[in-house]
Amino acid sequence: MVQRTVGADPYFPANGDARYRVHRYELAVDYRPGPNRLSGTARLNAIAGRAPLAEFLLNLADFKVGRVRVDGRAPHYTHRGGRLRIRPAKPIRAGAAFTVEVHWSGNPKPVRSPWGGLGWEELEDGALVASQPVGAPSWYPCNDRPADKASYQLSITTPSAYSVVAGGRLLTRTTKASTTTWVYEQSAPTSSYLVGLSIGTYQTVLLGDPGLGGVPQAGHIPAHLLTSFSRDFARQPAMMELFEEVFGPYPFGEYAVVVTEEELDVPVEAQGLSLFGANHVDGARGSERLIAHELAHQWFGNSVSIADWRHIWLNEGFAKYAEWLWSERSGGRSAQALAALAHRKLAGLPQDLQLADPGRKLMFDDRLYERGGLVLHAVRCALGDESFFRMLRAWAALHRGGAVTTESFTRHVARYASDSLDDLFTAWLHETALPPLPSASGAVIPARPPYPPTNI
Repeated sequence: MVQRTVGADPYFPANGDARYRVHRYELAVDYRPGPNRLSGTARLNAIAGRAPLAEFLLNLADFKVGRVRVDGRAPHYTHRGGRLRIRPAKPIRAGAAFTVEVHWSGNPKPVRSPWGGLGWEELEDGALVASQPVGAPSWYPCNDRPADKASYQLSITTPSAYSVVAGGRLLTRTTKASTTTWVYEQSAPTSSYLVGLSIGTYQTVLLGDPGLGGVPQAGHIPAHLLTSFSRDFARQPAMMELFEEVFGPYPFGEYAVVVTEEELDVPVEAQGLSLFGANHVDGARGSERLIAHELAHQWFGNSVSIADWRHIWLNEGFAKYAEWLWSERSGGRSAQALAALAHRKLAGLPQDLQLADPGRKLMFDDRLYERGGLVLHAVRCALGDESFFRMLRAWAALHRGGAVTTESFTRHVARYASDSLDDLFTAWLHETALPPLPSASGAVIPARPPYPPTNI
């Protein structure tokens, strides 16, 4: 039986420890792709909660732990079942700051989950990290709960033939003998599952014109996919322009996309970074809605994170609705037309999904994405366009770097409504039956000509 920690995530009670919070991770990792060998040192700066901390937990997969220190002193610790249980030599006072140092090594591999392996994935020539929702412990020790957000410094050493791409700003790249060390800084508060990483042989290109004061955007792709990538991602700078208009300023310092040599079932978002498979690059913009979806997660899911996994619709429903907004702005089908398609699709499927608490089994069900998008459309229809987009921008601004719940969202929306929306939210979020299709109140956003393809 899984032992539940205080304040544990109801879907993943073995992950995370709410008795303390981490405000900074400094990770130094050495990875050799051939033998798939990883060794690392982690330094965590943390703060105890409201009670003295006689012990605490970190999540770390099946590695050899070589050394642990708490405030420079050796604690008692055990490491079993992916949980590193640490008992400091002396209890940590309530509210006190403390540091934890962990050395570990081994052969990284994905952690098992109901959705297959998660986290560190060894590729034919390199590696990538795709951790949602609980894969982060596959490669580093962490307090693995989405609400525990911290800044990160990542130092990754690999053979010099490989490039390392991580979310955040590249501080230094230092070559010594046959290895290169890449140091990235992600200063914005980041959930453990959103620490993205890719190791491979890539060609780097810039998207848009960063000299015009926009968000720096880069693509890292295999050389043979460059021509197709240039067409498929040509409109990403225009997506960034639209989303900054309707959601507010981009919440991080830069944005990168990586295309791996291998196929991925779906793209994966990380903080300041999205990972796509070679199958998402076809030269015909066949995955453009997914490009919009992953970019929108930088606002909704990454900057504005969820307090626990019950509220995942706040990530996926917002990103789904962003797909519809991009379609409408770029000359495709309107949000109302796409909402109608989603509604017809859901009407023919089982009516057993409670959006506000779908359960672990259904948290990545396609119906959650579509119904989540419909919630946003219903709110827009109820508020009207002006109030709806003021509400969205305020939501992103108020909770930037924080964690939210379904209840905090409904309270926020209520401030922009002239009438009660309780019945709307009860029907869409807490009941399983599909409500009627909401009717549009007008154009979603001021009409503009479709964005033309732009050159990279």
